[in-house]
Amino acid sequence: MRTNAIYIAFFLSVILFLSCEEEYTLPVARTDFRNDCIKRSLGPNVEGLTIDFVYAMALGYGTGTIVSAQVEASVAGAPGTYLEHRSYHANSSGKDTPVIIGNPSVTQNTKTEVVFTKDTCAAALRYYYKIPPEAKGKEVSFIFSAKASTGETVRHEMGPYFIARMDMALDMVLSDDNKMYFSVGDMAVYDADEAAARPEKVDLVYLYRSVPGVTFAHALVAPAAGSEYLPDVILPPGVDRQTRLIKVYGLRDRHLARIQYGIYVDDPDFSNVDFSKASGFAINMRADYGAWIETGDGKYRAYLFVNAVNNSARTIKISIKRYPVMP
Repeated sequence: MRTNAIYIAFFLSVILFLSCEEEYTLPVARTDFRNDCIKRSLGPNVEGLTIDFVYAMALGYGTGTIVSAQVEASVAGAPGTYLEHRSYHANSSGKDTPVIIGNPSVTQNTKTEVVFTKDTCAAALRYYYKIPPEAKGKEVSFIFSAKASTGETVRHEMGPYFIARMDMALDMVLSDDNKMYFSVGDMAVYDADEAAARPEKVDLVYLYRSVPGVTFAHALVAPAAGSEYLPDVILPPGVDRQTRLIKVYGLRDRHLARIQYGIYVDDPDFSNVDFSKASGFAINMRADYGAWIETGDGKYRAYLFVNAVNNSARTIKISIKRYPVMP
């Protein structure tokens, strides 16, 4: 024990000696113009949604100010694409707090720019790229850049990001006594007259029934499924497609369900579904249930999610992702 105490005292004295010999100096603050960027949005990039970024830039204090910031996309964004003219920071409570630093952004073709009007050497701007139809099936890249009063410029490249081929439609309501026909190809709901005018477009029939011996309730049925699955339904002439369905539960796509937790259905998922044992009906559909769908002509596959059902009103609210199998 005495030997150990001697060793400990020796090492402490060495450490103390070395610490006294080393003189502490303040680090030198950087004065060069710097920038960085992060992507905030998650999941597949689908037409009509936005890809969200935060672009941060900083210049050494007292060396100059930031003059402008811009983003150039490889494919022009749809209307609704913009770069924030407010810089965000977290206050003492951790809440995002905006500070106006310039004029609202101006977008010309592929470029979106904010001209600074405030004397500032640092900013964090949010950029929202609204995905256009022209980008579907392609990759999109972005070049973020900024200019300072010192003449310095910085740039940061992001991407490429693949834009999904699938389409999406939300919160469509079908009713048993009126709008009971659904087209996957059009991603639209039709009544009997509208279905009769375009019978080749109708892929599903919605109905709510109480059938002895089986829990039928809310159902989505292929027009060619047979009268036992379409009790008391008189289909418009020509509505006869043999749509195939696979009923599932628990597949809560975050785009369709809009919940905090879940998964995303993406383009490759549609190719991986085995429809060899699919049926022509999905009965007893409830909220949070879903169905994989393949149209009778094989042109589209889709994932349909049930957002809500109403037994009294005999309605069902659905959202859908549709993937074009054939060009």
